[in-house]
Amino acid sequence: MKQTLSRRRLLASMSAASMTPVLSLSGCANSDDIADLILINGEVHTVDDNDRRGEAIAIKANRIMAVGRTKEIKAFKGPNSRLIDLQGRTVLPGINDSHLHLLGAGVHPLFSLDLSFPNVKSIADCVTQVATAVKEVSQGEWIQGRGWDQPYFTEGRAPTAADLDAVSPDHPVALTEFSGHALWVNSKAMTVAGITADTIPPPGGVIVKDEKGQPTGLLFEAAAWMVRDHIPAPTSEQNKTALRATMQQLIERGITSCTVPGQSPEILQQMNELARETFDAKIRITGLVRAPDSLVGLQEALSAFSKLEAKDPLWFQLPGVKIFGDGIPTGNKTAWLHEPYEGGGNGSLIVKGETDDERVAEITAMIDLVHGRGLQIGTHVTGDKSIDTVVEAYVRAQQAGGRPTPRHYIIHGDLVSPQTLQTMATHGIGANFNPEIKYLIADSQIAAIGAARAAYEWPYRTAFDAGVVVASSSDGPVTEGNWLQGIATCLERKGKQTDNVSGSEQRISLDEAIRSYTWAGAWQDHAELYKGSLQTGYSADICILDERISTAAPETYANSKVAMTIIDGRVVHDTLGAD
Repeated sequence: MKQTLSRRRLLASMSAASMTPVLSLSGCANSDDIADLILINGEVHTVDDNDRRGEAIAIKANRIMAVGRTKEIKAFKGPNSRLIDLQGRTVLPGINDSHLHLLGAGVHPLFSLDLSFPNVKSIADCVTQVATAVKEVSQGEWIQGRGWDQPYFTEGRAPTAADLDAVSPDHPVALTEFSGHALWVNSKAMTVAGITADTIPPPGGVIVKDEKGQPTGLLFEAAAWMVRDHIPAPTSEQNKTALRATMQQLIERGITSCTVPGQSPEILQQMNELARETFDAKIRITGLVRAPDSLVGLQEALSAFSKLEAKDPLWFQLPGVKIFGDGIPTGNKTAWLHEPYEGGGNGSLIVKGETDDERVAEITAMIDLVHGRGLQIGTHVTGDKSIDTVVEAYVRAQQAGGRPTPRHYIIHGDLVSPQTLQTMATHGIGANFNPEIKYLIADSQIAAIGAARAAYEWPYRTAFDAGVVVASSSDGPVTEGNWLQGIATCLERKGKQTDNVSGSEQRISLDEAIRSYTWAGAWQDHAELYKGSLQTGYSADICILDERISTAAPETYANSKVAMTIIDGRVVHDTLGAD
């Protein structure tokens, strides 16, 4: 199995691909140094070590020739060069969505109903959509949707199977919550899955029950897979069609790279096959195999994973494994906290084990195993106690295993403490935060974890000041995947429901927010030598906005448009038109 692109192989491939020597900004080195594409009169954020800005870029083939002032870069123009006057528009490195569920983030046959707010505002709205779907599907066919979020429901209560039974008694219905950590099903779906009052959920799973001990139709975490495992899987070709369509959507948003976590070896192989195809919408993908909830299951997954081979690591990498540590610190109460939730309960780890100590031992053994195989680990942890457990296990593995800086990282890390952030910085452990989720749930979190923890959640300023490499991501389809909204949230910390500020002391600067969506994701991928920054010799992966972001108000960012996307030197999305 080829994992990540080694430094030696990377430099060799860049040397072969680069068609020009390193260039000065004073002019062309020789007559052959003519650019294919020149961008002038822009606001170029290089995201180099000093966050320098330029005005223009010269591109030849798939590499950046030079970045500098417009007058200097015009020296690379030849008779066949395309010259684009950006008229002040912002130029960024291609956006790297460093935690994105590619198969669910766009077009996919699994989720036919859009239940996100404001498309639906109530349980009744969801039921209406299901009732319409019942009339359109074949007898006994599954009805699926995604996006519902209980705090937005006008009924002020949790949904139930009875709500769905009223319109779909014969079709099994499975509706995934916006976060992916809860499933709302009807009685038919529970019958298919064999879920009754006596059913014992898998480790970390929760079957919500009413006062009589009967399942209500809500399944949290691993319990949701008791139903999902009965839903017919799409074919390989359906998946590939969905992947191509989603990548097209991503390039229209300026996204040129993404990390796809927690996939089966079969789906990773389908992505690997796509990486070898030629099509305009292809983006760079890093894939992590999904670790089951036990050491035994992980060993089986790694056996299958080891048979994969990334044929073109500049387009598709297989660096390691995603482990699920806990759930989420919302009303679900499935993240593991030191201090109780509002109303009680602390959550737990969701790996195999009857007690907290057994679960800690299990996840520590899982981390030791993956680290010992020479692989990178991204672990989903959101509660402060689960984060502490995983970071401690990372440090232990790194110190004992002869790999001091493998760039293991925490995924989400909602409530990571200042002390643990200092430990992470010391040991080169990264963090992957989700400002778009902050925007969605900031207001409703007060009811779950209290005002102080809700304000602190996703502590960007503390993490940056500690020296932790922080990558920002959408976690799509948990969010709409609007990274510009994510940047606005990094700057403003406002919640969607009330527009109230949540944790003003955790705000970061525009340059820091841009870095988290570009260079930091490349660092996480062990790829910062060729992407994530606009410098000579780097891949020409570029996002051009239709405005000058530094002079725009953050509250307008979410409605900004991407004017052009360039991947590997090719213009793959263009609204600018004429030269």
